[in-house]
Amino acid sequence: MIDRPYVILSAAMSIDGFLDTAVPPRLALSNAEDFDRVDEVRAQSDAILVGARTVRLDNPRLLVRSEERRRRREAEGLSSSPWKVTLTATGDLDPGADFFTSGHSTKLVYCPRSTSDELRNRLGEHATVVPLGDEVTVAALVGDLHDRGVRSLLVEGGGTTITQFLASDLADELQLAIAPFFVGDRHAPRLIGDGTFPWNADRRAPLAESRRVGDMVLLRYALSERCDR
Repeated sequence: MIDRPYVILSAAMSIDGFLDTAVPPRLALSNAEDFDRVDEVRAQSDAILVGARTVRLDNPRLLVRSEERRRRREAEGLSSSPWKVTLTATGDLDPGADFFTSGHSTKLVYCPRSTSDELRNRLGEHATVVPLGDEVTVAALVGDLHDRGVRSLLVEGGGTTITQFLASDLADELQLAIAPFFVGDRHAPRLIGDGTFPWNADRRAPLAESRRVGDMVLLRYALSERCDR
């Protein structure tokens, strides 16, 4: 028995592997069809996770957009949108961010023990602060989510967080949407950082699905035996 949720890593990137440009405004990578596809994945998930840097820079709401999908979740006895989860090493989070103020689902913030009291004072009733020892590891995080009843977790970024899940071998599938253009700036953020990964030249990740999504392409890789191929 695996005591962690089913973990989907979801990202959109340029052809040359970038998540954004080096300077504002934020680069739009997904098209309307891909946004709708991700909305369906969100609607099927128990929780959505992004890193604290994504909360600060992108200010995401992380809500299910489709009214029909929200109604479907409510008919199943669920909140209209999944739980929202973030992790932070420094505690640098604004309680006025959309992550905390949008929607009525549970919000969880994982942090080191040393920052937990300050975070609780700062966030108040906006979120539940969960200390995870001297530092936050994704292994401890997914274990705690499992204990709270989360059985499916959608990780939407950013690159550092996705890299941590891959390097820890704690993902079941990667859903990678590729936008049909280049960024071409070495200072811009890339999807994957440095790390040692279980999938490499000697152990290739199985391609579970590839399909066109408007002018983009979706590649879905199976990263565990739990992934439906």
